[in-house]
Amino acid sequence: MTPNQKAFLDMIAHSEGTVKYGDQGGYNVIVGGSLFDSYADHPRKLVQLNATLKSTAAGRYQLLAKYFDAYRAQLHLPDFSPASQDAIALQQIRECRALDDIEAGRFNEAVAKCAHIWASLPGAGYGQHENTLVALRDAYQNAGGTLA
Repeated sequence: MTPNQKAFLDMIAHSEGTVKYGDQGGYNVIVGGSLFDSYADHPRKLVQLNATLKSTAAGRYQLLAKYFDAYRAQLHLPDFSPASQDAIALQQIRECRALDDIEAGRFNEAVAKCAHIWASLPGAGYGQHENTLVALRDAYQNAGGTLA
């Protein structure tokens, strides 16, 4: 993983808010802030977040359970470990065609391309809290990411 890729993943975890829970960098966080104990599989816990929103999001990048199975098979992953979660997030970024932007330091463009994946990114449009581009750029740069 390149320094810019790592910084972008760190920024996503910061944006999703997982890094503030527990002591494992957000890798063992269930949506809402509870923790899970085993990386053998996605925890698959449905959490009622408010009157209308339920989610199975888990891990550092808040992956939904329904997507884990497909990525596990596609990427031949053994579990839901930190390495597997990183691999899935990078694959999602690749599918958004944002890897070249990340490597070139085109941060704004990369975030815009990935916003439909992560609800906390600006422009996601899921009706959940979206962080500002300025705050996320700061998180990216603080994690060692470089800009064009």
